[in-house]
Amino acid sequence: MFDWALSDRGSSDLVAAVDCGTNSIRLLIASAGADGGLVQIDRRMQIVRLGQGVDATGRFAPEALERVFKASDEYAGLIRAAGVSRTRFVATSAARDVSNSDEFFAGIAERFGVQPEIISGAEEASLSFRGATGGLAALAVPGPYLVADIGGGSTELILGDESGVIAAESLNVGSVRMTERHIKADPSTAAELAAAGKDIDALLDSTSVPITSARALIGVAGTVTTVAAVVGKLTEYDSARIHHARISGPQLRETTYWLTRSTKAERVTNPAIHPGRVDVIGVGALILQRLYDRMAVGEVIVSEHDILDGVALSLL
Repeated sequence: MFDWALSDRGSSDLVAAVDCGTNSIRLLIASAGADGGLVQIDRRMQIVRLGQGVDATGRFAPEALERVFKASDEYAGLIRAAGVSRTRFVATSAARDVSNSDEFFAGIAERFGVQPEIISGAEEASLSFRGATGGLAALAVPGPYLVADIGGGSTELILGDESGVIAAESLNVGSVRMTERHIKADPSTAAELAAAGKDIDALLDSTSVPITSARALIGVAGTVTTVAAVVGKLTEYDSARIHHARISGPQLRETTYWLTRSTKAERVTNPAIHPGRVDVIGVGALILQRLYDRMAVGEVIVSEHDILDGVALSLL
C-alpha cells in the first residue's frame, strides 16, 4: 500500500499523481483550487507499452520495463524540481497479474521513493469517476453518467450520478490486448475486425454494469481523446479543445471506419495521432463504437480529467 511517510518530501502545497497503465505512463503535478478542484501545474504523458506481450506471456518484457523506468526517471526529476510534498503512484491492469511484478515494484520504489499501488477495482472506479465527472453539472449534462476508460489492457465502465458510483466493472478488453490478439494484417482485414468485434461484444455483453440506464457517455483517457483529436482535425494536441468536446454518433462511426481500415503509414501522417498509438488506435475506437452502439445517447462527451485527477484530489 501507499507509504505516506516516504511521500512527504517537501513543504509546498503541490502534489504529484502518477498513473501507469498498459500503454502509457502519465504525470500530474497540481495544487488545490479555491473551488475544491485542482490547479494544474504540469501534466505529461508518454507511451511506454508496459503491456507489450503480456496477454501471451504473462510477464513484463525487459524492453517494456526499460521504457517505463526511463520515463519514470524523467517524472521523478520533475517532481523533485517542483518541490512536491506528496506523491502517489498507481498502476492498473497490466501490473495486476504478471509473474515478474516484483521487478516493476522495485524499480518504481527506487525512483519515486513510494511504493506503487495496485488499487482495488472499487477505488479505481471511485477515483476515475470523481476525476471524469467534475464540472459536468455546470455544463447541464444530465446524469446518470457512464464513464468509459478504454485503456491498453482493460476497459473500466463506471456508472454513477451526483451521489457517487452506482456500479463499476473492469473488463479485459483494451486496445493493446485486442490488437495483439486479433490484428496481424496492415490494413486490418474484415475477418480480423469481425473477430475483434465479436470478442469485444462478448465482454461488453457480460458486464454487470447497467449501461443502458446512463443518460450520458463520458469517455476518458488516450483512446477517446485521440478519437476526439482526429474528429476535430487537430494538427497538434490541444487539451483546451479536447476537454468536454462532443463526438456525435455519425462522427464516431466515420472516424472508427477510417481508423480501422487505414494503413499504419496513413495513420502515422495524421498529426492528431500520437506515434505510440498508431498501431492500436483502430481497435481502441472499435471498443468505443461497440459501447456507444449499446446506449441510447447521441454523443460521446470527452473528459481530459480521469483517474489521474482523482488520485491528485485524494492527496489534497
